[in-house]
Amino acid sequence: MRAPLNRRVFVVGYGAATPLGKSFDATWQRAVNGEAGFSRLTRFPMESGFSIVGEIPGWDPAALEFIGPREAYNWNAGYVFLTMAVCNEALQRAGLPIDADTGPRTACLIGSALNGTDAFRVAMDNYVNRGPLKVSPYLLPNLCANVPAGKAGMLKGFTGPVFSPQGACASGNYAIGIGARMIRDGDCDFAIVGGVDTALIPEIIQGFANMMATIYVGPRDRAFADPTQASRPFSRDRKGMVLSEGAGVLVLAAREMLMPCGLTPRAEVMGIGWTSDAHHFTLPNAATIIRAIKEALADAGLAPDDIGYVNAHGTSTQKGDRVEIECLRQVFGTRLARIPVSSNKSQIGHTLGASAAIEAALGIEAMQQQVLLPTVNHLPDPELADIDVVPHTARRQRYEFFLSNSFGFGGTNCCAIFKGV
Repeated sequence: MRAPLNRRVFVVGYGAATPLGKSFDATWQRAVNGEAGFSRLTRFPMESGFSIVGEIPGWDPAALEFIGPREAYNWNAGYVFLTMAVCNEALQRAGLPIDADTGPRTACLIGSALNGTDAFRVAMDNYVNRGPLKVSPYLLPNLCANVPAGKAGMLKGFTGPVFSPQGACASGNYAIGIGARMIRDGDCDFAIVGGVDTALIPEIIQGFANMMATIYVGPRDRAFADPTQASRPFSRDRKGMVLSEGAGVLVLAAREMLMPCGLTPRAEVMGIGWTSDAHHFTLPNAATIIRAIKEALADAGLAPDDIGYVNAHGTSTQKGDRVEIECLRQVFGTRLARIPVSSNKSQIGHTLGASAAIEAALGIEAMQQQVLLPTVNHLPDPELADIDVVPHTARRQRYEFFLSNSFGFGGTNCCAIFKGV
């Protein structure tokens, strides 16, 4: 194998579709305004206590200009068109043309936790109620995790490596880390990286509820009258995450490609730390989370004192939030009291495999704008009283480096560090 080129890697653009908006610009504007994107389900009936979710407002795949009726009928896994749309937005925002020169040097890595579960649901219903011949011949492609990235390639014309990093809820950060290393080593010049999940399916919602991972909103809960208050990371009355759908995509480029392609760097990918827990399939393991953060710092060549902000995993579960803060205390010591730590999931909920990529994009935009995005819906928790969670509203602050944490079922931990430019 040839020696790595050791190139520096920059983020040059990003796109997103979240419960705050079907584009990155719409998402950003509502995020910086301190809004949350939660409401009661509109697509099917659900037991009322578990009916508060994050739906992408106005999302209609049939309205996409590249989707025809036959295409819409055959590709019935929601993550396929969502990936295509957000990859298209990210490339447009980056200003990267895909042509005969750039196409073969562009990779696409889009992770997912659930893949085409919704398409399987339709196929199973058809098999049971209409017979085996009514199972779609497109079922397998709809389930293949690499296909959404492949369909984005068919739309845009890039022909570099295409695959799906599978890291559960850390998939987006895994995609960023692998894509950055591919560029660093010279396997490609550009990488379209991120995550996607369309989790709002009755069985998935009920499964999370039965696991007691999502919030149950009863009549006495403050989210009963106002669903936007359902997700409340680090709050004393946090009760579990809010399940959401979404996609986030970043465009990465080698430093040597910036000037020739007229690209504007927005952040540099400085370090990645990744570990596995070997502990429990859902419960966090502090020792390996701490190691992932320290490995990200070492990979970036930074000390804990260099980090100016932490974009927390912050799912709004009692134990998960507490363990994450305990890990940060171990890494940053008493200085943690002076480092802002906020959670975007207070505004967009948990988009599973998409979450890390969406949070990276929001964190980079915030760093560019010299803003800290807030943790909304916050009621102070005495156990976390020393932590500045940027409560309720965004605020101005300059910082050069931020850490973005992401942890997934199965014990996957992936932490990324970005530098402002």
